Amino acid sequence: MLEISNEKIDYREIDEKVHSLKTLSPPKNARRLAYILVILFSMLVGVLFLPWQQNINATGKVTALSPADRPQEVQSTIAGRIKEWRIQEGQFVKKGDTLVVITEVKADYFDPNLLKRLQEQVDAKKDGLQANQGKVQALEQQISALQDAQRFSLDKARNKYEQSKLKVISDSTNLDAQRVQYDIAKRQFSRYDSLYRNDGLISRTDWEKRQLKLQNTYAKVVALQNKLLISRNELINASIQLNSLTAEYNSKISKSESEKSSTLAYVASSRGDLSKLKTKYANIEIRNQQYYIMAPQDGYLVKAQKSGVGEMLKENEAIATIMPAAPAMAVELMVKARDVPLIAKGRHVRIEFDGWPALQVSGWPSVSVGTFGGEVRVIDYVISKGGKYRLLVTPDPKRDGNWPKQLRVGSGVYGWVMLNDVPIWYELWRQLNGFPPSLYEEPVVSDKDEKKTKKAEKSK
Repeated sequence: MLEISNEKIDYREIDEKVHSLKTLSPPKNARRLAYILVILFSMLVGVLFLPWQQNINATGKVTALSPADRPQEVQSTIAGRIKEWRIQEGQFVKKGDTLVVITEVKADYFDPNLLKRLQEQVDAKKDGLQANQGKVQALEQQISALQDAQRFSLDKARNKYEQSKLKVISDSTNLDAQRVQYDIAKRQFSRYDSLYRNDGLISRTDWEKRQLKLQNTYAKVVALQNKLLISRNELINASIQLNSLTAEYNSKISKSESEKSSTLAYVASSRGDLSKLKTKYANIEIRNQQYYIMAPQDGYLVKAQKSGVGEMLKENEAIATIMPAAPAMAVELMVKARDVPLIAKGRHVRIEFDGWPALQVSGWPSVSVGTFGGEVRVIDYVISKGGKYRLLVTPDPKRDGNWPKQLRVGSGVYGWVMLNDVPIWYELWRQLNGFPPSLYEEPVVSDKDEKKTKKAEKSK
């Protein structure tokens, strides 16, 4: 105390009067508790500065990496009725093994000899097609023969026409010459007649000879006129015959060509019908093979959607489900859209499978027990129906061993996509504020992924 006041306090007297103060003393347990709390607080503060690996947790299921290795439904291509089951659920089947035998239910295919009858129709159509093709060849030969005959006949008719024309010219020339002779004979007879009647210088015999010569010359003129008329008629007949032959052969050739065109049209139609019959034959032949529903690949028959014998099947209706024998396992995780930019192919993932006891400390994967390692293999480019993106995670044998062989497709999975290390206090602060995990570096993208991205951008 500073003892500034003149009045002094006698503490000994006070202690003697207040006896309860003598009975009070600091308890040892309180001191120990204080020490422990201080130590715990110091440790807690120290723990807040320990490194914590950020992660993105997600749920999902076990699946197969390749679509060909995932469970698939075996469907019936055609409608039918189940006749016989040749397998059981859980049985291993090989590719091509018969699972179910079905029978026909459509009336169009009931005939057991349908293929044989279709083959007969195909053969008959082929024979008819060959016969018509032969008819086309015969018509072509007939047309060629008619054209040759037309050429020869027309040449003959033209020659006859030219001959008749020349004969008309010749007869016309002879007639003109004979007319000249007639004119000469007529003038001579006129002179002789004058000499005989007026002067009496010639005898009657000579006069009669000249008169006879005149009459003979006139008779020749008349004969040549008749001959010229006959030649002109022959010329007209030759012209008519030439035109008639041209029209006749053109008609015959046109008729043959028309018949040839009709036959060619029938041949084309027959080829189309033959093609339809062949297609129908092939379809029915393939349909007969569909009565035996076979396994598309090696695997196990896990579930039969149909049961019993005699049950009806619709087209493309599922009969059973097959699980491939040795699928390449993967894990399908669903992450939120905000976390996708932080994830890249090759990121390490810790996985906890349903049915396997595990203890996972998400920020310290090194102390986890019962979890398995993996790496991100595929990141979907399109959001799923639930508003999340899908990741495909494959085993990471470099860091951890292989996944259990007992895994089944469809099993539940809980996963953690591991990110960067941060202090625990920062992680708590981030969680309280709802901030996304920190990303100090961009996700590593392989050269192959970069090339694929560039190709996709160019295609757009």
